[in-house]
Amino acid sequence: MNNNLSHIKNLLDIEAERKNHNEGLMEAADPLRVAKPYNNDVIALICALFAYGNAKLIEKFLLSLDFSALDDNEKTIEEKLQGRYYRFQTNEDVIEIFKTFARFKKKHSLEDVFLKGYKAKEDILDGLRELISMLYDINPYRSNGYEFLIGKIPSCNPSSPYKRWNMFLRWMVRDDKLDMGLWKRVKKSSLLMPLDVHTFNVSKKLSLLNRKTYDFKAVLELTQTLRGFDINDPVRYDFAIYRLGQSKEIEKAGKI
Repeated sequence: MNNNLSHIKNLLDIEAERKNHNEGLMEAADPLRVAKPYNNDVIALICALFAYGNAKLIEKFLLSLDFSALDDNEKTIEEKLQGRYYRFQTNEDVIEIFKTFARFKKKHSLEDVFLKGYKAKEDILDGLRELISMLYDINPYRSNGYEFLIGKIPSCNPSSPYKRWNMFLRWMVRDDKLDMGLWKRVKKSSLLMPLDVHTFNVSKKLSLLNRKTYDFKAVLELTQTLRGFDINDPVRYDFAIYRLGQSKEIEKAGKI
């Protein structure tokens, strides 16, 4: 590791220590603040899939949802979610995503389905292929907003960073004072960075990432760089890097 990367690692170790706990989570809006108290992977996934756009607006929308509807019949789901919509998702899209997960949880486990794809090669994309495919199979409903929410079934060479899905996996697999650690059979070492605009821009400024395009190749490059910092848990730096961008601390401090 060169001297500059060693310096950046030391700074990120300090930031991760500061941010990766409940106090750090409560400093600013984040969908994990809504998901964490439920301690439930299905609710957490719904929160993660809606986590695009302004963090405060994401929180506001998630707090308006009645997650108890997931245990109700579909008529009651329609009643409890009436009037709820978010950006690209119409009210019908929101209702249908709840129906999808209500059907799913009656017969399946998110972790078990993910593991069907993941376990052979310990490959995150293989796990996502299995899980996303099943979600589409469970409910024939389709719309632009609904499909945007779930995302495409990953190809062999995807372009999407799969930020929301990788963030959900971070919540499920990592088990420190920040993340939920509900899944015990997926390795932290195989997680991929949940690359959003903040982490992408900060990572370029920190020389952790050379790629100029915001895509899946950038995810792989950044994850590989961070494996050089912590081979067993490279994604532990995610929240710290994200907060540096979200809060604009990196510009204010001028220290990195």
